[in-house]
Amino acid sequence: MTKRYQALFARLKTENQGAFVPFVTIGDPNRELSLKIIDTLVTAGADALELGIPFSDPVADGTVIQDASTRALDAGATPDGCLSIIKEVRQLHPTVPIGLLLYVNLVYRNGIENFYERCVEAGVDSILIADVPLEESAPYRAAAEKFGLQQIFIAPPNGDVETLQQVAEYGEGYTYLLSRAGVTGADAKAGMPVEHMLETLNKYNAPPSLLGFGISKPAQVKEAIKSGAAGAISGSAVVKVIEANLDNPEKLLKEMDKFISKMKAATHL
Repeated sequence: MTKRYQALFARLKTENQGAFVPFVTIGDPNRELSLKIIDTLVTAGADALELGIPFSDPVADGTVIQDASTRALDAGATPDGCLSIIKEVRQLHPTVPIGLLLYVNLVYRNGIENFYERCVEAGVDSILIADVPLEESAPYRAAAEKFGLQQIFIAPPNGDVETLQQVAEYGEGYTYLLSRAGVTGADAKAGMPVEHMLETLNKYNAPPSLLGFGISKPAQVKEAIKSGAAGAISGSAVVKVIEANLDNPEKLLKEMDKFISKMKAATHL
């Protein structure tokens, strides 16, 4: 079992910071530029990475991330190709925690154990399967334990105590705390107050919570950490930087560096 998340959260605690974790789709807009983008995320200050494997029917995602999937698939992205990009990222950044966010179909059709083993070989620390409910997660948790991956679970905003207790018990690495229901997207505002959910999760010793969905501004990162979360995840807002600069890779990387630096600066307490 890798200890990169534990090491990260311990370090951030001593430095009085929260975590900023950006999400991008691997292979968007193409292999070569995707690698440069992911490298830029880390060098600009990302504490960990949340990476998506493109999928033709991403039901939990809004249009921005759906379009990212389409661009990556059009450029020839495959699960194998995505894992090879992760391998390169891991060589460049040996200590940064790398999380995969994907849909169950991609895992299932490769065979759960086979897929998990290949993830570990590529340097992945955690895996979050968007469309596997807690009550169907046993085979995935078993494979995660066998190969030393950390299985991430979503704490839903409408979750009752029993659900949150299960999330706390089953999850490892970090807890993905949803700020609101619905699909991903930077246009919909992140709905706080999450304090009561955090209280419940902490009571049952859940892994540190990262608040996601609708996080697009430094003020929201600050607010998430103030409310007691260990950090914040931003996806659509990051992908929008790619989308807005598709015709100018150099500008894309500059703008990305600027955006990530600003979001990370907001994690200093």
